[in-house]
Amino acid sequence: MTNLSLPPLLVPKLKGPTIERSIRLQFKGDWGQMNLHRVCCWLSMEVGDRTGPDTQIGIWNGRGGADEIYAVAKGEVDMAITTPVSFAEMALRNVGPYTEGDYSHLRTIGYVPQDDRLVLALKKELGINSFADLREKKPALKIATSPDDGINMIGFGVQRIMEAAGIPREEFESWGGEFIEAERPHESWDAMLSGEADGMFHEAIMAGPWQEITNKYDMVFLPIEDEVLTSLEEQFGWKRAVIEKGYFRNHDKDIEVIDFAHFLLVVREDMPEDVAHLLAWSLCETKYVIEDQYSHIPQERSPISYPLKPEEMHRSPIPLHAGAHRYFSEAGLLD
Repeated sequence: MTNLSLPPLLVPKLKGPTIERSIRLQFKGDWGQMNLHRVCCWLSMEVGDRTGPDTQIGIWNGRGGADEIYAVAKGEVDMAITTPVSFAEMALRNVGPYTEGDYSHLRTIGYVPQDDRLVLALKKELGINSFADLREKKPALKIATSPDDGINMIGFGVQRIMEAAGIPREEFESWGGEFIEAERPHESWDAMLSGEADGMFHEAIMAGPWQEITNKYDMVFLPIEDEVLTSLEEQFGWKRAVIEKGYFRNHDKDIEVIDFAHFLLVVREDMPEDVAHLLAWSLCETKYVIEDQYSHIPQERSPISYPLKPEEMHRSPIPLHAGAHRYFSEAGLLD
């Protein structure tokens, strides 16, 4: 078999830990062109540069939700990226989409920061300003969102919020309501911009199309009721977060919604300790590589929150892998 490794003179001389042996890893990212895949590409290069000459690292397409955790738990891939971080706690609780199977062996390398929320926004002309208004007025709305299919965490989150707010899908549809469901955010944004939808229940609030929507229409962002937020945290481990006043046009008050932040790097407990250590080192010590790819976007509108803060990137409901823990400890980054 022909050895296609780079000649030694062409291999960059890089700082940091190295692994002399060649390794083979499988990563899982997003649909193929988005942020999770970009993170996989970044880390695959950093790890590949610091391991043996015949190292092979493959990247599989994924959906960024429960499929990522399933793939790691089953041993189909070595590392996958899921979002948001707080939703991963469902696997350890064996709730939500994770009622079957053992997830106790899941570990994390850390997370890539991404400040996001899951929020319902409706056209102001509808006169709906709260979930109480929805329950009382029972409007026949068309809401753009993602499917609740056990994989997509947007759709799963939306339907659990609606249920906790006393508006299960069956009741909403009995009013003549409709969920316009699509896998990717772009399709939901298009439904809003084209006028097909009356509102959108979605994430990626920093993305440009949200600004287009709120510039085209006067929108109202519905706060999630305190008892609903408390119920969801108790049942699933989900966290609450604030969309601050002024984040969108005509958004004149802080509101509490569901936190949908951060890209979590999930691995298994049996990943070799030195590989997990190298991944954690690469995540934090070469962060400038990924930061540079987003620095042309204003910080508050970037899908990856830069500058990355390694002192925060170990915090997760899923425990750190021993190798990652060693890196964060050696770097003095643990709380």
